[in-house]
Amino acid sequence: MIVDFRLPHLGDGINSADVIKVNLKEGDKVEVDQVVVEIETDKATVEIPSDVSGIVKKVYVKDGQKANVGEPLVEIEVSSSQLTVESETEETREEKKPKIKNKESETRSQKSEKVIEAQPTTDHQSSITNNYEFKIPPLGENIITANITKVLVKIGDKVDVDQIILEIETDKATIEIPTEVGGVVKEVKVKDGDKAAVGQIALIIENKELQPITNYQSPITDNRQPTTDNQQQPSPSKIDLTHHLPTVISVPKNISKVVVPAAPSVRRFAHEIGVDISQVRGSGSGGRISIEDVKTYAKTLNEQIQKGGFSSGGIGVVKESLPDFSKWGEIERQPMSNIRRKTAEHLSYSWATVPHVTQFDKADITELENLRKQFGKKVSEAGGKLTVTAILLKVIASAFKVFPQFNTSVDMDKSEIIFKKFINVGVAVDTDRGLLVPVIRDVDKKNIIQLSIELQEVSKKARDKKLSLEEMQGGCFTISNLGGIGGTYFTPIVNSPEVAILGVSKSSYEPVYINEKFEPRLIMPLSLSYDHRIIDGADGIRFVRWVVNALENPFLLSLEG
Repeated sequence: MIVDFRLPHLGDGINSADVIKVNLKEGDKVEVDQVVVEIETDKATVEIPSDVSGIVKKVYVKDGQKANVGEPLVEIEVSSSQLTVESETEETREEKKPKIKNKESETRSQKSEKVIEAQPTTDHQSSITNNYEFKIPPLGENIITANITKVLVKIGDKVDVDQIILEIETDKATIEIPTEVGGVVKEVKVKDGDKAAVGQIALIIENKELQPITNYQSPITDNRQPTTDNQQQPSPSKIDLTHHLPTVISVPKNISKVVVPAAPSVRRFAHEIGVDISQVRGSGSGGRISIEDVKTYAKTLNEQIQKGGFSSGGIGVVKESLPDFSKWGEIERQPMSNIRRKTAEHLSYSWATVPHVTQFDKADITELENLRKQFGKKVSEAGGKLTVTAILLKVIASAFKVFPQFNTSVDMDKSEIIFKKFINVGVAVDTDRGLLVPVIRDVDKKNIIQLSIELQEVSKKARDKKLSLEEMQGGCFTISNLGGIGGTYFTPIVNSPEVAILGVSKSSYEPVYINEKFEPRLIMPLSLSYDHRIIDGADGIRFVRWVVNALENPFLLSLEG
């Protein structure tokens, strides 16, 4: 029999992918789970395996070609025994599902018909052994793969409900994955360092208390229609395997799903015109996005492109073709890490949409450094570390009370300024995977000791890959301190939708003329970048001068802040 192996569903809003490499040619023998092609979406590079074994009769695609979801990739000749399930009626399949007794005896085609929820293996209703297939859950909009950083259980281990069994890494964070079912680990299908797809089976857990599922409805998208008396039975000579990969996956209750509120038709429209729907602000209830919202966003971006010659967000990206560098010498290409790529995308968007101005100044922190050394031991005893960054958190929180326009965001679509009544400050942390920005919440409600402890904790979590997505969201302002590395001044990029960021450089002793003589003073360079759409130059210098005065005269924090 001949099978058309097609490009499967790759995620919400993803309708096509670039074929990076075709691993087969006509006449090759292909085995089950053998990688047929390697494809690349805007989120990841994915290996597409075969669900059947057989002989490749025809290859429809080639390296570098773009393929649409559902488009045939290769034609495979397989034995009829592998496709028995395809020629069955809906009634026959429904009769067979409860009778599966042995996981080893199932074909891959039968496995694809199984429920994504807990699917017990049973002999009858009173079975004492049931298996739960624990799968990688949905991790966010358009995220279809993740790296397994640590498997926390092994075969034979007993696990309880809500116990963390996996640690995985996505674009921005490491997430701990708990299990919804307790029991004994019977099989571990992933290992540290593996790349796993959403919906992929990670573990098999035996739970004797699971009840068999009798009224089973497959959540798997199946394009086939049940045959009726007046419909012609499809020919078994050529089978479509597109439906073999699941498109609906159950979500464990402990994992929050990050989903943009928009109907499928709106998502499809945004994708067709090249708009990143996650950047669109919805005007409907609960921020729901309509087609008109997408049109307004696209119109605004097009106007910016025409006026300023730049682009941002999801459309009109001007790409310059790179030369062939190998003509001048040896080169090596390395793929960007997920975090590096997302950082590049976000900063490109911020740079393109935010009109930046950077204001420089210097603070004399000689007396502050003496105080820091004097009280550092007390903070250490409390479990923290008294750093200039911890002190700056409190300074910025106080400055917001004097300059509320710095604690805002700009809504250009509605011509509004959003003033925030909360003060959350992000702190850039340098890690071996790139720059991460954990957010310290309610900074104005905490003292410097509390801030020092929390800052040390989140910085450690960032470096240990323990930060959650939630811990990097909701910031009002960002501090980027490069003083521990060196340098004098730099121009930090505003972390949109925030409107300002403070850069801190290495302090050094400089001669300062005081009381008719020069004295050595410890001077700290500051660089304030801000969004010129909402903050004028005069406000920018007033803000940074207030910060300087607060560092030089800490009493100002209580007097005005």
